[in-house]
Amino acid sequence: MKEYMKEYIEEIDNKIKSNHKFSSDEIDDFLFKMELFQKERVIHLVITLTYVFFTILFLFITKYIFAMFIVFFILLIFDGFYVYHYFFLENSVQYMYKQYDKMKNNVIMKKNRKEG
Repeated sequence: MKEYMKEYIEEIDNKIKSNHKFSSDEIDDFLFKMELFQKERVIHLVITLTYVFFTILFLFITKYIFAMFIVFFILLIFDGFYVYHYFFLENSVQYMYKQYDKMKNNVIMKKNRKEG
């Protein structure tokens, strides 16, 4: 997902830099993908918080069973990677908000034709 998100953001950046006129379909597609990335961000937040909870739990268990320190240490490493990935998702989604603002300024306006 990380590579897909990077490539998509780069593609939109290139279009913005070249003053591409965005159609309403392109804007809708962008909003749809941004919504998917937002959901992914929330899922990773829940996973990260769950891992942190279990890490703290195993830290307290090591007070009674020292061998659980190994499990605590492994969970701590996972926490680091999950926090890093979560912040990547968070920063990328926030960057997409800025991209959306720039895209709105370069939209092809559709003329409403009234028949009758």
